Amino acid sequence: MTTKDRNAGQGPPGFAEFATARYPDLVRLGTLLTGDTHLGEDLAQTGLLAVLRAWRRLHPDGHPEAYARVAMTRAAAKAGRRRWRGETPTGELPERADTGGDVDAALDARRMLAALPTPQRLVLVLRFWLDLSEQQTADALDCSLGTVKSRTSRALKALRESTSIVNGVR
Repeated sequence: MTTKDRNAGQGPPGFAEFATARYPDLVRLGTLLTGDTHLGEDLAQTGLLAVLRAWRRLHPDGHPEAYARVAMTRAAAKAGRRRWRGETPTGELPERADTGGDVDAALDARRMLAALPTPQRLVLVLRFWLDLSEQQTADALDCSLGTVKSRTSRALKALRESTSIVNGVR
C-alpha cells in the first residue's frame, strides 16, 4: 500500500492536523462574528473549506489560519447583508440556573455583541478580538478607514447604551 493510498479521503498532507488543531479557535471566532454558536460552526467549516481549496499555496510556508479568518470574515459580512436572519427576537428569555458572575458576564457580553448590526459586530471582533489595526480591518472588510472608524464608534456607543440600560442607569 502506498502513502497515497493510506491518505486517500484525508485531504492533502498536513491539512487534517491543521484543521483538528485550529477548529476550536475558528468556531470561537465564527461565533463572535455571527452571534450564534451553530452559525459559528458553519462559518468555521466555510473557512476550512477555503483553506483546503488553497492548501497547496498555503502549506508549508503560508498562513492558513489567517486565510481562514479572512474567508470567514467575508462570508459573515456577506451573510449579514441578507435580509432574513432566520430568527425572531423574543421579549422574554427563558429561566436559567445561576452559573456564576463570570459566566453571566461573558454571556451578557456575547448577547450584546450579537445584538449589534453585522457590520458593527464584524468591526469590533476584528479590532478587539483579533487585535487588527484600523487599516487591517478596513482591508479585511474591503471598506475605507473612515468606515471602520465610524462603525467602531457607533458600535461602542451602542454597547455603552445597552450596558447602562442593563445596569439601570440612564
